[in-house]
Amino acid sequence: MLETLGNPPLMFVDLRPVNRSMVLVRSHEVAEQIIKPSAQFLTSVPKASLAYLSHVIGTSSILGAEDEHWKHLWKRFNPGFAPQHLLTHLSAILDKTTLLIDHLDDLVRTDMAVPLLPLLVNLTFDIIGAVAMDVDLRAQRTEGQGEMIKLFGELLSCYLDDKADYPWWVIPRVELRRNRLGKRIDSILRDIVRQKYHEYQRIPDASSSRSTLSLSFQDTQSLSPEILKATVDQLKSFLLAGHDTTSTTLSWVFYELMRTPRVLLVVREEIHAVLGPDPDPEGIRARFLAEPGPDLLYQMPYINAVIKETLRMHPPAATARKSPFGSSFTVRTPDGTNHCLDGTIIYNCNTLIHRDLDVYGDTADIFRPERWLEDTGSDSGPVPVGAWRPFERGPRNCIGQEFANIEARVIIALAVPRYDFSKVEFGELASDDEGDRCSRRIQSNSKSSRISIR
Repeated sequence: MLETLGNPPLMFVDLRPVNRSMVLVRSHEVAEQIIKPSAQFLTSVPKASLAYLSHVIGTSSILGAEDEHWKHLWKRFNPGFAPQHLLTHLSAILDKTTLLIDHLDDLVRTDMAVPLLPLLVNLTFDIIGAVAMDVDLRAQRTEGQGEMIKLFGELLSCYLDDKADYPWWVIPRVELRRNRLGKRIDSILRDIVRQKYHEYQRIPDASSSRSTLSLSFQDTQSLSPEILKATVDQLKSFLLAGHDTTSTTLSWVFYELMRTPRVLLVVREEIHAVLGPDPDPEGIRARFLAEPGPDLLYQMPYINAVIKETLRMHPPAATARKSPFGSSFTVRTPDGTNHCLDGTIIYNCNTLIHRDLDVYGDTADIFRPERWLEDTGSDSGPVPVGAWRPFERGPRNCIGQEFANIEARVIIALAVPRYDFSKVEFGELASDDEGDRCSRRIQSNSKSSRISIR
């Protein structure tokens, strides 16, 4: 559509009466105007309604909150996602990742092709459960998987069709199932919150749990029904966002490394230089937990560039806003034209923004992590800061973005030296080495096991 229309900065897509009409934003310059706070919109243009996801994230989620309500939630839960605090959870992240490595070792012996995404979904569920709530969700157990994981999977499956945001009276049976599953998840989370609050009251100092949930109790004098509900809604939001985006990104990381052998080689060399040549996960875990272990995460700039480039090419999320009718909200496109977007759904389409030829030049569609280590990100010069926005930007940026970066680096550090990944079925022959697409496969080395993924 974009190419047919001549690559405009905005596209109006009229989907009525089937769905809502929207404006797709391709220009990072316009996207910056939408997320910028102003006297009119103190925390940027309001989010589009997420009411259809109420069973998944609740009705008071930070994902859809506005103004003072959003500020209160951000202040209450942000300490749990501060970078230095997250590093105190490094041991838990390593423990959960080691379970994945054990599972992959077992799969290697079967010589079977396996879908990788479900394994990563279960891993990230386990990690967010440990960091956010200090509970074992038992997502990676082959037997006796936790009830919460099963319920969440069933609930999300109720949204995997083209009727996701239909009104309830169009899909009454689906809505009843969503309601039943959502209430059961709420009940489990309420029990967890009550238990953790009682534990916090007994030991409210540094010796108690350092989970995001426990830190959120610092200024809580009593666990009122309102606070209990708001807390449950945030935990549901963290579970949704914390497992989905990171697992998807990691799947793309392994895929891009598989099809770009030169990048894989540099990643392995960097891991060997920082953590040693032995791919044994217990040895890597020990080095991370010894001094100056946590700092090692920030001594792997090329891996960070790989993650950043993966998020550029395959952004897992974006932001949808809606300017109220009568607000006269106006944006200016690069050619100086003003456009009034009153009453429209405004979608910063990161898939388009991240592949903008005006920014990334001829390499816009090429996986090239080096762009983030150079003074220029493309043929046209440095990448403007607003042209990379997988966690969006402005006051409403993702509260868990540093958490996602830390766990991604840990998982890559443990998995990449140990395994070769080979894509099978759809996309099997896709390979890209320095921009040259060909049907190459990564050659195994003496210390790597092969895993075929689909």
